[in-house]
Amino acid sequence: MTELRTITEDNFIDAFNLKLAPGQERFVSHPIRSLAQAYVYRTQCQPFGIYAEGTMVGYVMVIYDYDVPEYDIWHMMIDASMQGRGYGSDALDRVLDYIRTRPFGECGRVALTCNKDNAAALRLYERKGFSATGVEDEDEIELVLTME
Repeated sequence: MTELRTITEDNFIDAFNLKLAPGQERFVSHPIRSLAQAYVYRTQCQPFGIYAEGTMVGYVMVIYDYDVPEYDIWHMMIDASMQGRGYGSDALDRVLDYIRTRPFGECGRVALTCNKDNAAALRLYERKGFSATGVEDEDEIELVLTME
């Protein structure tokens, strides 16, 4: 259903053109900010466009935290016009498949944060096996998934 494609000079403008639904700005940063972070952390992260039928429908970045070590999922979003079609769930499966290849190093844990008011995202993450750690920072809660 979906595939991940590396963000390159050929598709970064498509990422810039993705739109969040009204009110979602408090849940996730726009890809413009995320791509700036990807540049800063370029030796330990990979930004992806989420594609369905050849069209970019979303964005996600995977980053490796050498200090923990763990993989982190940052800024996952689906364009407002493409939400509700299962793209987020399928893309999360693709992200976890990518992490299982251990592209930056070994680890047994994947972490992400989610706004505690983002009920749809929390349900998705919990369905995929993530659980809350009890760590909170302002409106964000940390969730983790243990990997084999």
